This record gives sequence, C-alpha cells and structure tokens, in this order.
Amino acid sequence: MSRSLNEMMSLRGKTALISGGAGYLGTAMCEVLAELGANVVIASRDASKCQTQVDLLDEAGGEGSHRAVGLDVASQASVSECVQMLRDEYGGLDILINNAWSGKKNSWASINEDDWYNDIEICLNSVFRMTKQCHPLMVGRSASIINIASMYGHIAPDYRVYDGTDHANPPSYGAAKAGVLQLTRYLASFLSPDAIRVNAISPGAFPHAITRENEAFMQRLREKAPLGRLGQPEELKGAVALLSTDAGAYITGQNICVDGGWGVW
Repeated sequence: MSRSLNEMMSLRGKTALISGGAGYLGTAMCEVLAELGANVVIASRDASKCQTQVDLLDEAGGEGSHRAVGLDVASQASVSECVQMLRDEYGGLDILINNAWSGKKNSWASINEDDWYNDIEICLNSVFRMTKQCHPLMVGRSASIINIASMYGHIAPDYRVYDGTDHANPPSYGAAKAGVLQLTRYLASFLSPDAIRVNAISPGAFPHAITRENEAFMQRLREKAPLGRLGQPEELKGAVALLSTDAGAYITGQNICVDGGWGVW
C-alpha cells in the first residue's frame, strides 16, 4: 500500500531555513513548516523579531526545535556564519526558502541607479548567494529549495492601478523576480543530480496592513484579480507545504502562482 498523504507531508526530523522568516509572508511559511514537524530556523537582519516568532512557534507546540538567527542576505560573511551554524547544530539542511526582501517604493520616474542595484542585490543576488552556500548542506538529502518570486516576475504591473510612488511597484523588483524564476529553472536542472528540487512561488497581491489603509488603492487591486479579493498570508501555506514535503517529490523547476488568478489576463 502506498504512503498516506499525512505520511508524505510530514517534516519530522527535517530542518528548514527561511530568510525573511519573521516578515509579513515569511511568518506564515514558518508556521506551516512548524505545523508539519520541521525544525524551523528563522533568519533576518532583525534577530529579536525572529526570536519573537520562534517563541510563538514554541508556544503553539509541535515536534520541531526552532531557532532565530541574524542574517543579512546581502553579506557573504553573514550568510557564511548562518551556514556554519546550520552545519554545527543540525548537520545539514533539508529545506531552504529564499524569501528575504527589502527596498523602496519607486516609479519609473523616481527610481535611480542606487535603488535599482539595491533591489537586484536583495531580490536576485541574494538567492544566488544563499543557494550557493547552502547547497553543500543539502546534497543527497532529497532536499527542497523554494524561491519566493512574484506575479510581477512574469507579468507587468498595470500603471493605471498605481498613483504616485506611495504604493508603486519599482521596475527593478519585477526584473529581479523574473531573474529568480529563470534561476529557479536553471537550478532545478543542475542540482537534480544532488537530489535537490528547486521551485518558485509567485504571490500577489498580498499588501501589508499599512497599505490596506488606502481603500481606493485596495479596490483597484481587487478589481484586477478574477477572485475579486486580496491574498492573506495563510493562503501561501498550501503551496509551501506541497513543495517542501514528499507530497511534491516529483515537482521541480515549477512556478506556482498564488495570485487569485491575477496572471490569467
């Protein structure tokens, strides 16, 4: 008899690292991995915020042992320190979620070269850096890498939705996320001999609480989605669970769009 779905979706004994894990979307990703039994390492530049999230996971119960770590994905030295910790304390890594992002809101008119290079560094170069250094810890473990891309990695923002720069989507963001999608496909090919699957998730639109205060903007976003509403972070849990567990063991090189249908038109 084949394994049950519950057995296939168990992450007991597995270790997961989530960059940007204490952020708006990262929190839900950490929650679902903990719910499935993984040891969850929550990483970001704000280690205290990560620790708060670890405390919440511990309070919720579960089988995993969770840890907070300070991590600057733009720093090779910081990434190296994180990887060394994983090697020393866990002996390897089973799941890597490249989720960290930070940047300024910019329109085409307002963006400058420094903004552009910063977004490429944080959105795209960091995925290369994290994957390159974590790769040796994942070889032969039937591991999974999940890169968090964006709907704007494969479709263009509608300029009519945006007004000024308060909520603008910068050109650098979509360009970097498109690069993430191609890097995902490349890595799915070249890391497959090491028993590592590589996939992407493209969320949209998942506006932060402060953005949701602009009701006129929210309504324009809702009207762009066939489902007629905005996404909630918990709605990423299913895609993360699928791609991080054996339920998705035959899936690699794919991009799962969690966007309310936004990309269909």
